[in-house]
Amino acid sequence: MTTTDMSETKPPPAKFKPVHPRLVRYWHWINAFAILLMVGSGWRIYNASPIFKGFRFPNDWTIGAWLGGALQIHFAAMWLFVINGLVYLIYGVVSGHFRRAFLPLDPREFLRDFALALRGKLPHHIGSYNAVQRLFYIGVILAIVGVFVSGLAVWKPVQFQTLAALMGGYEGARIVHFLMMSAIVAFVLVHLTLVALVPKTLWPMLWGRARGEDEEGGQS
Repeated sequence: MTTTDMSETKPPPAKFKPVHPRLVRYWHWINAFAILLMVGSGWRIYNASPIFKGFRFPNDWTIGAWLGGALQIHFAAMWLFVINGLVYLIYGVVSGHFRRAFLPLDPREFLRDFALALRGKLPHHIGSYNAVQRLFYIGVILAIVGVFVSGLAVWKPVQFQTLAALMGGYEGARIVHFLMMSAIVAFVLVHLTLVALVPKTLWPMLWGRARGEDEEGGQS
């Protein structure tokens, strides 16, 4: 076999293609940092006045050495979270990212993909969301909105008394806030588990590109 023949049979190197836009990646990691601070400090705040009798978070899982410190961290992270979220919201709507990434959402397609996921046969293409992922992402976005709105009612129950009243008053707003936080934490745990199972999904979120064969149907 000649050198020419060998070069002709050699497969071409895989090309790296853009998967996640830079702004989406920045939002993702800033949001992860803000959520870590908010959840950890929020658990410390919860422990100071538990909603559910007998239930407290282990202190080693919380952030903030005391209630005052936890409150300062919580509010600082809240503003980072809100500003970052507004930037992502504006970008997602104006650029069409939300439409491309999360729509359409067909119930039949969700049931099909969910059944495949239960059997461990659901394919995953980096940069392209299946129906189960689309529903989960829409759900966590709604939970983020819910935790923000209920947080306002807990933070300023007098100024936002109408908002608090819609949730059953101050204590009702605290319960809603706790439930929305729990939904976000559950999403994060599932998300991290899937990343551990499919580690090739991590690198595109770090540097924005994936090999051509991994980027089938990718979103940008």
